[in-house]
Amino acid sequence: MAGPGENGPAPPAPHADPRGDPFLRTQFAVPTRPATFLRRDRLVGHLDDARPTPLTVVQGAAGAGKTLLVADWASAREGPVAWLTAQAADKGCGTFWAYLLQALRLAGVPVDTAVGFPTEPGRVHDGLLTRLAAELSARNTPLIVVIDEYDRASDPEIADQLEFVLHQAGHGMRLVLVTRTEPLLPLHRYRAAGTVTEIRNAELAFTCDEAADLLALHGLRLPAADVDALVERTRGWAAGLRLCALAARGEPDPGTYLKEFEADRTTIADFLLAEVLKRQRAETQDLLLRTSILERFCPDLANALTGRADAELILTGLHRENAFVEYLGHAWFRLHPLFGEILRAHLRARSPGLESELHRRAAHWLRRSGPLGETLGHAAAAYDWETAAGALVGDLAIGEIFTGLHVDDLSELFSRMGSEPTSPATDLVRAARELSRCDIERGLCRLHRAEQALAPPNGSSGDEGVEGDEPAYLAAARLSCAFLEVLAARLTGAPGRAETAARAAEKLRREVPGRLLEAHPELIALLLTHLGAARLWAGRIRDARAALTTVVDSGRSAATAQAHQECLGQLALIDYLKGWPDKAERRALASVTAADRGSPPPASGPGLASLVLAAVAVDRDELDRAQALLDAAAEARHLPLDPVARAGESIVAGRLFLARGDTQAALEAADRAVVADVPSPWAEAHTASVAAAAHLAEGRPELAVKLLEAEADGEPVCLVGAALAELAAGRPGAAAGLLDRVRSGGDVGPAVTVRAALVRAQVAGAAGDFATQRGLVAQALREARRGRLRRPFVDAGPWLRPLLRTVPLRALAEGWLTPGPPTAGGPTRAGEQPPLPVVEELSGRERDVLRRLAQMMSTQEIAADMYVSVNTVKTHLKSAYRKLAVNRRHDAVHRARDLGLL
Repeated sequence: MAGPGENGPAPPAPHADPRGDPFLRTQFAVPTRPATFLRRDRLVGHLDDARPTPLTVVQGAAGAGKTLLVADWASAREGPVAWLTAQAADKGCGTFWAYLLQALRLAGVPVDTAVGFPTEPGRVHDGLLTRLAAELSARNTPLIVVIDEYDRASDPEIADQLEFVLHQAGHGMRLVLVTRTEPLLPLHRYRAAGTVTEIRNAELAFTCDEAADLLALHGLRLPAADVDALVERTRGWAAGLRLCALAARGEPDPGTYLKEFEADRTTIADFLLAEVLKRQRAETQDLLLRTSILERFCPDLANALTGRADAELILTGLHRENAFVEYLGHAWFRLHPLFGEILRAHLRARSPGLESELHRRAAHWLRRSGPLGETLGHAAAAYDWETAAGALVGDLAIGEIFTGLHVDDLSELFSRMGSEPTSPATDLVRAARELSRCDIERGLCRLHRAEQALAPPNGSSGDEGVEGDEPAYLAAARLSCAFLEVLAARLTGAPGRAETAARAAEKLRREVPGRLLEAHPELIALLLTHLGAARLWAGRIRDARAALTTVVDSGRSAATAQAHQECLGQLALIDYLKGWPDKAERRALASVTAADRGSPPPASGPGLASLVLAAVAVDRDELDRAQALLDAAAEARHLPLDPVARAGESIVAGRLFLARGDTQAALEAADRAVVADVPSPWAEAHTASVAAAAHLAEGRPELAVKLLEAEADGEPVCLVGAALAELAAGRPGAAAGLLDRVRSGGDVGPAVTVRAALVRAQVAGAAGDFATQRGLVAQALREARRGRLRRPFVDAGPWLRPLLRTVPLRALAEGWLTPGPPTAGGPTRAGEQPPLPVVEELSGRERDVLRRLAQMMSTQEIAADMYVSVNTVKTHLKSAYRKLAVNRRHDAVHRARDLGLL
């Protein structure tokens, strides 16, 4: 501050500043709001609520709407408002205070002549400030003083003087600073005391509703989604929204323009280049232009692009100045989207060819210290495919080409990679992409070339002279090779090769850093999925189930969702092949449900699950549903199927054709070639079963027997089919011998045992043993009822129909295989006998339980009344339900009364 005696009393109404220049009246005028100005009540209300605090700071970027906001608020004040645009603040503190005193006078605030007037541009008397503060402190109501463009006041002396007057004026003055940067005032003290109100850049940003209202003032009414997208692109920046609206108003299709406009070709570019970029020093401009290629950046990354070491200081300053540099936390920054677009265009025009080099530098820095996705993006932008492929392989992320949220992004990114360059990493990525499209020949060629390059030379560890030059990289690359080998083996039906590659992968897992395995669990999950499928093709069902169950039991995450879903589909197929349709249906539905939750479709995941559901529907004689599911399986297939799924499709289609009576189509389905290195025992057995059934339906039992002879050794489905063919050929003894080899229980489910029981029943009937025949049919009905397996009974032929109308078989079939009994009071069919559905006589204890059940006693009450345990009561109930062919208490009581048992 200046010393005493250097500022004397001034004329009552000075017309010039201390330099002798006339006052510029525009510096005291409250800015006029345009016709399309939008009053934002939430911000005006915030300013109103700030009355108790002596200091208000409205801080935001250029064009954030801060000046018009305060002007709108000030114009509505009843008392005097002194407005000063501080363009003279850089002319010295004397000039600044002369302008401020003139602002007070023009606002109608009498300033005593004793206060004085600055006489030198660069100095002001302490006494003048003291007298001014004393005069303001004597006011009954606070005087509102608005200083716009306060960021121009960069002299710390002005800040000290202003803070002194504000503090000494007490309740007589309310100061509102409108600034792009944080003012040089001790804001920390004001914040601690609660005597400052701040409105910052984030609060100044337009909300979506406000943006829609602003566009409407410009005659533009857009869908909410379009407004949201525009707000996201502009970050709610007031000037950007208004300039966009003005430009769109002259377009034939404003909505399309606002979606697609190029920021660098609009007045927004002129605004930002003039108001932000060109105000910066050359070093700052260079940093802004170079970092414009980045979505986000930290000082070290910015330094890597500039080749200097000053990024931290520059970025911190730009953020503090609200120069369209946003702070993300943890030392990371980003440019405002529109500013970034404009800077990139400016960079291309100013330094052609530099952009590619900057992307390359960014990719190399990020590969060491940043996330994989950003590394790949910059490497691809620089056409540095060796870095891109090396990052993907070295990060153990090659599985993301097949599964996860980035499949489409990686496909698009690496689709731009040509045939050059060639390195182990680029060969691995190309092999993965080709195998993902089932281009097996080309994929294996590239894979083997990569394996040769990565193989350790004789007598060495293999860590010398290979890309990456790090054991971790080599281990990740070799594990990626083993993973692709297992996949190729699955696709070619080569289970032996799959096992060899899986053993190699198990050893390599110990060499790969745990952090990579944890970061990319999809690779091991996919490897086990492919191994399980290869084992399934080989007929090694137990081993296949072990691999697939490991994936399912490990839990479902975003990275492993597809593998989890596909494993469920394959486990469902195993259950179906073993004759357990209920289990198969549950697993298949779980796989389909996982797909419905948004998992990306695998090569044979929901498609394979739909195949299994179609097969179960055929067994239940729901043929229309089976066809729809078969069609859904074909639609779900976005890649060629592996041998397992191809064979499954042929088998299910063949059985559906058989059920519809189209034997020729069934034979064609069974005859479809499935190309594989080794045959699959179950696939050959089931296709032979379909073909044999077609020949049998056309009256060629000997041909059916011949087809099944070679396959009947281990597959129950072939044993049952061969027995049926032998019976049709007139050899019941041979049929019985084959059926004796079908072991019920254990691994064989009802879809097989029901058919076996029906063939046995037919053999017994041919021998005249009708009691055994009825017992076997009853057994088949009981086993089939829970899973509603209707098709075996439909396929059995006409001999079964009369039996199903007899007592007690009718009761076992009613409601699920044949129509149920007539409703109470309904007409009785001619010749119908009263039902007697008891398959076996009820024991005395079972009758005792039923009697108490009819008295509405609970299970616990029955147990207490009969002096037995609750479990014993439950055992009697279950047995009674089975004998009465019911599933519920009410039905048991009702049926027992109808039969006269109660």
